[in-house]
This record gives sequence, structure tokens and C-alpha cells, in this order.
Amino acid sequence: MGSLFAELARRASASARREVETYAREIPEFGRLDANPRARAEALEYAVWLRRRTIELSPGSDELTEADLGFIASMGESRAGTGMSPESRQRVLRLHTALMLREINEATDAQRGGGADELLRMMGWFAPQGERGIGAYCAGFATGLRRRLPYGEQVALLARSLLAGDPVAAELARGVGMEMPEWYAVTVIRVPDRGPAGEGDLEGEAEALAKTYQVPVVWCPDPCPPGGDGELTALVPVAPVRPPRSGAAAVGGAVSDVSGVPDVPDAPDVPDLVSDLVRDFAAVLGRPCAAGTAAGPRAELADALDRARRISRSAPLRRAPAWAGPHTLADVFVELAVSDSPSADDWLRTVARRLAPGPDLLATLDAYYRHDMNRANAAAALNVHPRTLDYRLRRVRELTGFAPASTHGVRVLSSVVARRLSGAWD
Repeated sequence: MGSLFAELARRASASARREVETYAREIPEFGRLDANPRARAEALEYAVWLRRRTIELSPGSDELTEADLGFIASMGESRAGTGMSPESRQRVLRLHTALMLREINEATDAQRGGGADELLRMMGWFAPQGERGIGAYCAGFATGLRRRLPYGEQVALLARSLLAGDPVAAELARGVGMEMPEWYAVTVIRVPDRGPAGEGDLEGEAEALAKTYQVPVVWCPDPCPPGGDGELTALVPVAPVRPPRSGAAAVGGAVSDVSGVPDVPDAPDVPDLVSDLVRDFAAVLGRPCAAGTAAGPRAELADALDRARRISRSAPLRRAPAWAGPHTLADVFVELAVSDSPSADDWLRTVARRLAPGPDLLATLDAYYRHDMNRANAAAALNVHPRTLDYRLRRVRELTGFAPASTHGVRVLSSVVARRLSGAWD
């Protein structure tokens, strides 16, 4: 055995103790190690074993055996069984990798610059075998979670793991019988007033939707803020978004062709499965809600979630059965821009206040635009005579100075309606 490997072997026990002490100090769920000698001894034994196997296998570039991977998986399963959270598991893996690299650097420095060949051999072994070890640990951790958690919590954890880019998602998906495609439509349903039903009922509804549609669904992927909006998030598999056109160039996260016309990154056509899922939830909810959806590759779902969340917060709140389905970026891009411009938003609120003296003018404009300015259909939806509708539209023009059917009027008044109905001004 060369000098670098000998130095690592000499330091193995001390390095393992340092790792266990770091876990106990920096990860709250490992704090119990100070009060539980058996658990501390188990953690220390595993840390020493892992270092010794590294020193035994890396000089000859030998792979971890199936028995080795099985033992690593058993440790992951054991820690999941004790109640360790996925977040703590991620911190454990990061800390372990950082400490192992630090140990290799310290041992190399102790050789005063010698052992370059050994260092290259060690690092060449560490990367691929470390990845295999992490995969085994995650697989074991997922097995432990499946034994401890009911189906609904497993599905919710799968959704959170996908959104966070956690590698344990693959094992969780296998455990609940769901596929992991390359692209998802991340859909956020915003519930501004969670009401007396409480979060527990909506968590149960999320589980029911997951069973019906066989997709990851979670009520509030992050903790719902007290008194704030609740969110139900669903990840529905979709076909990959089309690639950029020939001659296209990236512009601000979207794509623009040589003519300068942007190519919308989220396809405006919402898959039927997304629409059906959202309508089912809206019908059961019985309260106003709004939904936004954004597509993204599996590696970028956190960005898709952020876009879907912003869209849902700009979309009008509606109650079933008037609820039309999820909105995309193409539906609310004006409102998104206005929400980022306080002066423009204040001006629209001023226009909205001018509608206050009229009879149901906001609801009239909402019906008028939702029915593509078809007078007969809008009047029927409002249950009024078309001439009553005409009177109200004239009243809008008198109060605001904008004709609802003009290009200028559509741009301004439709934004007023959307901002008011989204609850942004409440």
C-alpha cells in the first residue's frame, strides 16, 4: 500500500469520529447521538467501515461489491426507519462527501506534495463509486420510508423530491408505481381562503387525486404560511416542449427567432389530464381558486414551479362550475408584467375605482371578455337582456373613457378585471 493510502488508514478512526461529531453538531436529527450510545456506536462503526473499504478498494480501482452496496442500503433504510427527514439525509450525504474530500486533501498535504499518482487513483475511484454508494443509500432510504409512511405521504414526498431535484425521487416513484418522464407540467392551484375545512381535508383530497390520476400531488409543497394562501401542486407528465426554431436565439429565458418574435417557453395548450385534475379539485373545494401551469424538464422543475406559482397568483379566482381550468403564461403575461410595476398597477386600480358607481360593471366586463366579446353569450351568462348588456358597456365607457370593444379598451379593462378577480388588490 502506498504512502497516501497508509496515511488515510492511519487516520480512519479519527476521521470517522470527526464525521459523527459533525453530524451531531450540525444536523438536529443527529443530536440524539450524544444521548444514545448505541446509535452513536452504530454511526461510528459505519463511518469507519466506509473508510476502510475505500482504502481497500481504491488502490486497485476495484468496485464496491453487491454486498458492500447492500450494507450501504441497509444503513439508509435504518436511518429512514428512525424518522430521519429527506432534508437531513441530503445534508448527511453532502457533509460526508465534503469530509471525505477534506480527509484526502489533509492526507496528501501530510505527504508534503508526494503521492500524486496515488491521489489521481483515489480521486478516479472516489467519483464513480461514491455515486454508486449514494444510489444504494437513497434506495435503502426510500425502502425505509415506504415501510414507515402511508401512500399519501409517499406521493407528497415524491412531489417534493422531484421539485427539489432530490435523487431519492426515482426510488420513491418506483415504490408508488409511477413513471418518471423527462418533462412535467407543474400545476399550482391557489386557495386563498383555506376556510374551516383545514389543511387535513385538502391533504386527503391531494391523495385522492394522486390515486385517480396516478401523478405526484402535494398540498403545499412548502409549509403553508399561517393565514396565507394554500397551494395544491400536481406534476403531470407531458411531451417535451418543441426545440427552438432554426436560427433562434435565447432571449430572457424564452426563445426568439431572427425576426425578434419571442417563442413562448410554455406551450399554451394545456393537456386534458391537467384540466381534468384541476376541475375535479375545484369542484370538491367549493371555494374560489386559481391555477397556473408551466412545463419544464425534470432537472428544472423548481423553475417551472416558480412560474406556475406566479401565474396562479395573477389568475382570476373563480368558483366551480364557472371555473375554466388552469392558466398558462400566454393567459396572464400582461398581469405578470403589471404585478412587477407598482406604478402601472396603481393606475389600473384607479381605473377600477371608476367602475364602482355602475351596476355590476366588473362582473359584466368579466363575462363579456370570457365570452370573446360575444354579446348574446355574455348576456346569457349574466342572465340579462342584450340591451341591458349594451347599456352597461356604454356606462363603462362613460366612467372610464375606454370603449370595452376597442383595442385600447380590451388591453386596459381586461387587465383591470383580471387584477381585481385575482385578489391582488384585496
